[in-house]
Amino acid sequence: MLKLRSLFRLLPMLPLAVLLVSLEAAGQTTLTSTQQDQKEVAVTVYNSNVGLVRDVRRLQLPAGQLDVRYMDIAARVNPATVHIVSLTAPKDLTVLEQNYEYDLLSPQKLLSKFVGKEVTLIRLRTENNSTREEAVKATLLALNEGPVWQVGNEIITGMGADRLVFPDLPENLYSKPTLVWLLDNRRAGEQTLEASYLTSDMNWNADYVLTVGADQKSADLNGWVTIANNSGTAYRNALLQLVAGELHRVVGRGGRDIMEMKALRAEAAAAPAFAREAISEYHLYTLERRTTLQNNETKQISLLAAPGVQVDKHFIVDGQNYYYHSQQSPGEPIKEPVKVNLWFKNSEANSLGVPLPAGTIRVYQGDSKGRVQFIGEDQIDHTPKDETIKLYIGNAFDVVAERKQMDYVVLSPHLVEMAFQIALRNHKAEPITVEVNEPIGGDWQMLNANFQYEKTAAFAARFTVPVAANGESVLKYRVRVRW
Repeated sequence: MLKLRSLFRLLPMLPLAVLLVSLEAAGQTTLTSTQQDQKEVAVTVYNSNVGLVRDVRRLQLPAGQLDVRYMDIAARVNPATVHIVSLTAPKDLTVLEQNYEYDLLSPQKLLSKFVGKEVTLIRLRTENNSTREEAVKATLLALNEGPVWQVGNEIITGMGADRLVFPDLPENLYSKPTLVWLLDNRRAGEQTLEASYLTSDMNWNADYVLTVGADQKSADLNGWVTIANNSGTAYRNALLQLVAGELHRVVGRGGRDIMEMKALRAEAAAAPAFAREAISEYHLYTLERRTTLQNNETKQISLLAAPGVQVDKHFIVDGQNYYYHSQQSPGEPIKEPVKVNLWFKNSEANSLGVPLPAGTIRVYQGDSKGRVQFIGEDQIDHTPKDETIKLYIGNAFDVVAERKQMDYVVLSPHLVEMAFQIALRNHKAEPITVEVNEPIGGDWQMLNANFQYEKTAAFAARFTVPVAANGESVLKYRVRVRW
């Protein structure tokens, strides 16, 4: 005879998605709720692979003890964070127990639950060009490396079957992840319940497109947020909020792999779609309309549009510490890359002045025919307003830097003098300025230099070297170092 709970889980969904079964013997009521009862859902996604879900549903609750089952929830829910409250009558609804049921129904799980029990094996027999079904009653003795059956007094292994028929559904198997609460309700009637929980496998990041103008002095910046939902359920018509910042979380044991994404959906907007506000030490972005996050989906939504951002191009040569400790290619200069940087200030005067979440900025520029070409990319950290963003987009093709150590004199056991020259050749049709950053160890003193320099740190100096169009400049300096 089927138990009522087993029968309940086998019944099809009713139009209102609520199945009410009275259990007279137990003196409590079982109530199942699905997404059809959902009146509102809000999702806050953090850029640390976690999301906060607030699921509001309206249910008819009788008085007394209730076994309430919330279905259509995230499969990656953290059970320790689950909370339910009645928004209608918070003082009349008490939580006695809560469980997260994730032992999901599958053929193998179902078979394992029937070890020691009787199962009907349906086998097809062909005789005289006709096929008939044969039902065999067998007890499953074990299920280790394969099923071991007992039929009558015989123990059988390797017995195949075309299908298996089970007498009922075990109580602790569910077709989908389910939150189960044992509630004590003292107010009968319709109530609005809000369940909240944290789920993993939800994440978001920012992506930016910087389109540089022909003069390489101004650019248009457009930002997008990319949201990945792999939590195991969809959130339909949801209020979406994003939190940017370094959120501290306790690291637990174990983890789950991110599931494969099935779709990439981009939602364009003529203007930024998110309202911004500070919350604690983070920044909160609220989408000013509702949206749907499908399971295993990546969605893009416009974050900002800033035309006319002023940018500065910098050519930079960064020296290395090893130049001061060993000889490199004796007699021959050492070639060094000339890095190309684009700098711009995140200020209101520069068409920005908003908190920029960490992400990747991809840089484009139009060619002579007006076709936009990709010219580099770089990562940025969370950047508050009025800070300068420095993008390294690649190395210059037409600017060459060659370094040679010209002198090394030991004045005493801990005192030396070194001389260097760095040749900078510009093969471009316009003049440029190259910034040369030199690391200098120990207690140092610049004895002479033929270009302006500044001491940028205790162990560094920066030279500013102008180079004419199709010309060459040679930086020469001599330094005394004490260790």
